[in-house]
Amino acid sequence: MKIGILQTGFVPETMVDQFGEYPDMFGKLLHGNGFSLETYTIVENQFPASPDVCDGWLITGSRHGVYENHDWIPPLEDLIRNIYEKNIPLVGVCFGHQIMAQALGGKVEKFGGKWGIGQNTYTHEDGSTSTLLAVHQDQVIELPPEARVTASSDFCRYAGLAYKGTAISIQPHPEFSPDFVEGIIEMRRGNIIPEDQAERAMIDLHRSNDTPKFARQIADFFLSSAAAT
Repeated sequence: MKIGILQTGFVPETMVDQFGEYPDMFGKLLHGNGFSLETYTIVENQFPASPDVCDGWLITGSRHGVYENHDWIPPLEDLIRNIYEKNIPLVGVCFGHQIMAQALGGKVEKFGGKWGIGQNTYTHEDGSTSTLLAVHQDQVIELPPEARVTASSDFCRYAGLAYKGTAISIQPHPEFSPDFVEGIIEMRRGNIIPEDQAERAMIDLHRSNDTPKFARQIADFFLSSAAAT
């Protein structure tokens, strides 16, 4: 199964050698499932010829806001709608979660002054909970018409969404490692991330979380969607 990675941002330059780019992180996350991955650098206006060139699509995170005035955002929204209308499997993570919501009729805003950062606990539809790493200030504040909530937290009400057909998205980052998030915190603390929020995030940053479970869920989503077509 061929998965197209829609890369909407870059890892900070000083961290690339150690951690790779976002598509590299998703490659590790999804390794062992027989996927072939192809990256389209959307943030540099590199778009696929059509939604049909891949069997599934995944939209990465980004330092950009989905509401910002970038020339690549409107065509990305068009692509999302085309993928969705064709019922091709689509997964969004963080920025990907937000841009899917915006493209499909929801609304995203910056959450004033506060960050969802470090280990965050989410409650799911069935009442179960899971913990994943998060790094975000923006969040979905109005649901798209065809979305239902699959995960929420005290900080982020719409942290997981599922849509009619084959599209899902999540706000946290199953592809991030604790070391990567620590690097982001240290780079931004005090000037972008308030010092007190950064300090709290560091306390339990390296404890175990549910990344393996979410990696399995994303892989199974792609595989089951492909099997159904």
